[in-house]
Amino acid sequence: MNIFLKPLLAASVLISSTSVGQAEDWAPPGPITMYVGFAAGGGADTQARLIAQGIEEKYGWTIIPQQLPGNSGLTLATELVKAPADGTAFGMVVSETLTYSAQAVGDPALQLDKFTALATTAEFQSGLVAMAGGAFDSWDKVKATAEAGTPIRFATASDRQADMAWHLGQKTGIDFNIVEVRGGAGVMDGLRGGDVDIGWVAGAQSKSVRQGEMTNIARGIKAPLADTPDAPAITDLGSDFYLDGYFMFIAPGGLDPVAREALGNAIRAVAEDSATEANALLTKGFGGPSIRTGEDLDAYMAEANAAAAALIKAVSE
Repeated sequence: MNIFLKPLLAASVLISSTSVGQAEDWAPPGPITMYVGFAAGGGADTQARLIAQGIEEKYGWTIIPQQLPGNSGLTLATELVKAPADGTAFGMVVSETLTYSAQAVGDPALQLDKFTALATTAEFQSGLVAMAGGAFDSWDKVKATAEAGTPIRFATASDRQADMAWHLGQKTGIDFNIVEVRGGAGVMDGLRGGDVDIGWVAGAQSKSVRQGEMTNIARGIKAPLADTPDAPAITDLGSDFYLDGYFMFIAPGGLDPVAREALGNAIRAVAEDSATEANALLTKGFGGPSIRTGEDLDAYMAEANAAAAALIKAVSE
C-alpha cells in the first residue's frame, strides 16, 4: 500500500467511528413533534405512529404526533420548514412531496434542498387497481373497452398520479376520464362503489388483493409487486415513467449530521425489528420495511427529483 495512503485511510476510519459513536450518544434536546402528512387512521398514519411508539420504547425519547394532511404533503412541509433544525421536529410524507409536488408548486422554500431526508420506511407497492372478476380486471379488457368507445374512469389521488394517468393515456391512445379522489382509500371506495373503473393505489390495496376482492392489472414500480408478481410494468404498456416512491421521514434543512444519523438509525431499528408492531404492519401492509438513509437516500432523492422534472416537462409539452 502507498505509505501516504495509510494515514488517510486511518483518518477516514477514525472519522467514521467517531460519527457512529456520536450518533449512538445523541438524544433530542426536548420532546419531538412528529408531523403526519396523512389522514388519521389510515395505513400511513398508523405506520408513523407505530414507529414513533417503537422509538419511545427503545430510546426513551418523547414523540408527540400532530396531524398535518393535505396538498400532497406540502401542508406538512410548509410547517416543518419553519421548525428548529435540532432534531425536535420531523414528519412523515412520501418521497414525491419533495420531488414532484415541490417542483410542480415551484415555491423555492419547499424544494428538496430545504429539507433533510432522514429515512424511508417502505417502498410504494404502486399498482393500477381494478375490481377482481370485473370488466376491467386486465389491461387487455381496459384497452378493448376503450377501443369500443366506452370512457374509462381513472381514479388518482395526487397531482403526480393524475399526470401519470394522462401520460399513460397519451402513450396508449386512450383518453382516460381522470377522477381525482382523496387518498388510496378514496380510490378503493370508488372502485367498490362503481364510481371509477381503475385507479392508482400505492400499497393500501394489498389486503383487498390478497383476499381476491381487487387485482393489480399493472405495476407502477420496477420490481414485481409482492401480491401480484405477474402484473406487467406500466413501462411495458407504454409509459416512459414509473410511479415509484417511498414513505419517508424528513426534517428541516441544516440538521446536524450526527442528529440525522441518530434519527435515521432509530427509525431503521424500529422498522426492521421483527418484534415491533411497526415491523408487523410494514410487513403485512406495505411489502415489508425498505429503509434507505444517509448518502444512499440522498442519491435516490436526487434521481427521483430528476425523474419528476422529466415527467412535468413531458405533460406540459
